[in-house]
Amino acid sequence: MNIFTTFLIQPLTNGLILFYKLLGGNLGIAIIAFSLALRFILNPLTKPYMQSMKKMKELQPQLDKLKKKYANDKKGLLEAQAEFYRQEKVNPGAGCLPYLLQIVILIALFNVFTRVLSPGVGIEKLNELLYQPLRFAQNETLKTSFLYLNLTKPDVFRIPGAPFPIPGPLLLLAALLQFVSAKIMAPVVSAEKKIAQKTAGGADDIQVAMQQSMTYTFPLFTLIFGMSFPSGLALYWLLFSFWQAWQQYQTTGWGGMAPWISKLGLLKSQTNKNG
Repeated sequence: MNIFTTFLIQPLTNGLILFYKLLGGNLGIAIIAFSLALRFILNPLTKPYMQSMKKMKELQPQLDKLKKKYANDKKGLLEAQAEFYRQEKVNPGAGCLPYLLQIVILIALFNVFTRVLSPGVGIEKLNELLYQPLRFAQNETLKTSFLYLNLTKPDVFRIPGAPFPIPGPLLLLAALLQFVSAKIMAPVVSAEKKIAQKTAGGADDIQVAMQQSMTYTFPLFTLIFGMSFPSGLALYWLLFSFWQAWQQYQTTGWGGMAPWISKLGLLKSQTNKNG
C-alpha cells in the first residue's frame, strides 16, 4: 500500500465499516454517524478559522479606513495591513488547513467508494483494507441501499429521451447549502467591493470578483461533479455543507441572506442574537 492508502483510505474505510457494523448494517446511517464523528474530530482545527472570521468582521471598518488612506499606494496599503493584523493579533489565513484537510478527506472518501464499495467489487477487495476485527466473512455482503439511493451510484435521475441525467435531491440540497453559506458572507464582499472601486489597480477588483464568483461556482461544481460521484460521497458532502452553513450563521448571523428570509420572521431572532 502507498502512503495515501495507509494513512487516509485505510483508516477512513475502517472507520466507516466500524459504524456500519455498530449501527446494524445500514450504510447510510453509518455515513451520517461517521461524518458527524469526523466533524467532531476536526472541530478544534476549524475553531481558529471561525474565530478569525468573526474578528475580521469586527475589524472591517478599520481595514476600510486603511484602504481609503492608501488608495493610491498599494505597497503602503500592504505594509499598513500587515502591521494592523500584527497589532490586532489576527491571522487572515488562520484555519485554511482544516479546509484543505476536508478536501483531502473528500478525495480519500471518493477512493473508498469508487475502489472499494463500487458494484461488482467483492468482499475480498474490501477485506484487504480492513483491520482483522472488522473483516467480513466470505459469505457476507455489504448493504448499500439507503432510502431511494444505492450509495455506490450517483444521485441522478434519467429521463427517457433526455440527453443527460438530472441531479437528485441529495445533490441539489448540498449545492443549496453551499450557496447559503457563501451568501451569508455577502456583506463583507459588498463592503470590499465599494473600497475596490475607489482603489487604484486591479488587485482588489480581482479578489472581489473571485469572492463573488465562488458564491455561484462552488455550488455549480457540486452539481456537475456530484453527478458522477457515488451518492454515499454526496451524502457526506451534504452533511459537511450543512455544518459549514451552520457555523457561518453562528459567526456572522444571516448576513447576505437577510433580505431573502425577512418574510420568514427570522431577522428578529438574529437581531436578538447579535445584540
